[in-house]
This record gives sequence, C-alpha cells and structure tokens, in this order.
Amino acid sequence: MSALFTPEEALTYHQQGRKGKLEVVPTKPCLTQKHLSMAYTPGVALACKEIEKDKHKVYEYTNKGNLVAVVSNGTAVLGLGNIGPEAGKPVMEGKGVLFKIFADIDVYDLNLRVSDPDQLIEIVKAMEPTFGGINLEDIKAPECFYIEKRLIEEMDIPVFHDDQHGTAIISGAGLLNALEIVGKDIDKVKMVVSGAGAAAIACCRFYVSLGVKKENIFMFDSRGLIHKGRENLNEQKLEFAQDKDYGSLAQVMKGADVFVGLSVKGILTPEMVKSMASSPIIFAMANPDPEIEFEVAKEVRPDCIMATGRSDYPNQINNVSGFPFIFRGALDVYARKINEEMKLAAAKSLAALAKEPVPAEVLKAYGLEHLDFGPDYIIPKPLDLRILEWEAPAVAEAALQTKVARKEIDLDKYKQELKLKLEKSRERLSQFVATYNLSF
Repeated sequence: MSALFTPEEALTYHQQGRKGKLEVVPTKPCLTQKHLSMAYTPGVALACKEIEKDKHKVYEYTNKGNLVAVVSNGTAVLGLGNIGPEAGKPVMEGKGVLFKIFADIDVYDLNLRVSDPDQLIEIVKAMEPTFGGINLEDIKAPECFYIEKRLIEEMDIPVFHDDQHGTAIISGAGLLNALEIVGKDIDKVKMVVSGAGAAAIACCRFYVSLGVKKENIFMFDSRGLIHKGRENLNEQKLEFAQDKDYGSLAQVMKGADVFVGLSVKGILTPEMVKSMASSPIIFAMANPDPEIEFEVAKEVRPDCIMATGRSDYPNQINNVSGFPFIFRGALDVYARKINEEMKLAAAKSLAALAKEPVPAEVLKAYGLEHLDFGPDYIIPKPLDLRILEWEAPAVAEAALQTKVARKEIDLDKYKQELKLKLEKSRERLSQFVATYNLSF
C-alpha cells in the first residue's frame, strides 16, 4: 500500500457520507411549478420535438455533449486481474472523479457482467444516443483490441480505450523530450519493450507514429522475444515480431537506447542497464513496483533518464494527464472519433508544456523549490492545471483539421472558456468537501 494512507483510511474514504465517489446533481432550478413544468411535462416536449427534427440538437438540449460512459467488464482491473464488474466499480467511479475534477466532464460508470466481446459491443453501441463519448476501461487483451476497433468503426462518437492509449500518449510525450535532451534521433534508436499486453502494443504503435522504426522495436512477453519463428502469436504480437530470435532480454538490451517496461517488478537488472547505449532512456512503468528501482538504475547509469508510474519519483507516467483533456477537446467540437492525429497533438502539447516555467502552485503541490526542463522533468506534473489549457485545444484543433469535428470553434476564445470551466469545477469540489465535512 501507499505510504500516503493506511488501508483503513482508504476504505473510510470510499464509505464516509454518501457511499462511493460520485452522485448526480441537477443543473437547472426546480423550485417552482413553472420550473417543474419546464423540466418535465409539458415543457420538455418542446426540446423533444426539436431533437426529433434534427437529432444533432441533442447536443444543445441535453447533457450528451458533456457526458462520457466509463465502460468495463472487470476482466483486467489495475493489477488485480479479472475481479468482476462489482469489484471493478470503485475504479470506474474513481475515473469519473478524475474526469470531473480535471476537465469538468460528467461520467456514468457502467460495469457490465458481459464476457462475450460481441455482446459487449452491441450493448455499448445501443447507448450511443445518451453519451458524447465512450471510455473503455480495464477490459482484458486481446479482446480489448477487437472491441475498440469495432466500436470506433461502428459508432459516431469518440471511443477510447485508456488502458491502451493513455500510457502511450503520456510516455510518448516523455520520449520526445528525453530524446531531445540526449540528442538522439527517434528514427535511429533501438528500443526494447518488456511486456506485450494492451498498453505495450498501443505504446509501440504510437511510438511508430512518432517516428520510431518498427524494425528497431524488440518486444518481449513472458516467453521471450517476439519473433516470426514462434508459434501461436496473436495478430497484435505479430505486428511487432522480429525477423528472427535475437536472444534473451539480457542479450538484446546490449546497446539499447530505450527500455520501455509494462511488465513486472525486477525484470530489468543492473547488468542490463549497464549494457545499454550512452545516455539511456528507461521507462519502467510496472505498478506499483517498476521493472527496476529508480535508485538502482541511477546508481549504475547516472546518465540515464528514467520515468516510472510512481508519484514519488521524477517523471511520473500518469494517464490522468491524458484522458480527461483528450475527451474535453473531442467533446467540445462534437468529434466523431479520437483519431491518431488527435493523440499525436495531445502528446506534443504535453511535451511542449514541460518546457515552460513551472508555476509556484505546482511546485507547492509537490513540495519542490524549483522544477526545470531536463532529465528529471520531461513531462508536466499530473497536478499542473495548465494541461487543460494546452492539451484540450490541441486535440480540438486536430479534430477540426482532420474533419472529424461537427462543430467549429474559436480556439482563442475556447482557451479562455476552459480556464473558467476548471475554476468552476474546483469551486464545486471545495463546496462538496465543506458540505460533507470530509477530512481527506
């Protein structure tokens, strides 16, 4: 468990006051007979008739444009595995909290007792009239690839599997900056990847979009290097199969420029790190314990740039720096999908923000005196509120440029609106804490 809290504190947090972490609140007054008659019958019929004439007006007269479904069947929850939809619900509620706090997006968490991929697809498709976007979460591989692909093809709203693309986008931003710092070209680096699940496959696909050569990616699963001489490889692993077997992880790590870990604690040894090329980049993202401890990696290779999934070390790869703001930008232009250009825009905006001076409130939140772009600061801190103003407009602009947006916006005006949106969201959170007398 985290040193920040005890098990008892975590359980009390979820149990205190109203159970769980989310509630539904009205956004319009309902204090008089007039209010009631407009909220429901007969006044609501006017909105219904307008939408009947033009279904896209559902964005104007309902909450669809600010509502995301977080959908899971509980088959791959965090590091807990297939624990089922009920046990996965606290995670999905937590996702909803992050959507609301960081980007003022409303969420219904939908925890489905469905194991058949085709059945899950049909259920989600049927919900399209209600939601402006679908966040798939904690669905096991390889089914998650098939489910997301089908839904993207068959739905007219954004569908985004965060377990795949969230880590890819945030780590991609860090990779761009790390390579710039060490002075290496992205199309020339040798990359070794430990792990071949949904996140690892998505990361590698995204790194290829950024410029990494596919033939320079050496991916390992629990059976060793993925290569074309192996049998029973699924189509996702075959996508990154090397032409032949180049040996063990220790052998392939020799001369590697980048290590990406999405696997298990301790798989990367000090000897392997020593054998890497000059100024190695190590993204050890296994949670809660990375593939190699930060202190160990730094001791054997002081010249390395290292990132982990942990908040107590520099360069945290945290999905919260991605999904709320990606959906914010997509929703605000009524996007039909989240495409590769929008993901690239998100990563590049994060990479650019890391080069800006860090505000005092961010330093205070992390107990730091200064924070400057360099080996120990290659991506913005997750609690940096400026991410909303940088990432969401970048995503929205990419949607407009690639013609998947249904609504034109003034980007300069939009950035100002985002500032107000975040301030209001923070105010609501403060009022909630005061109302319920929470001590956390």
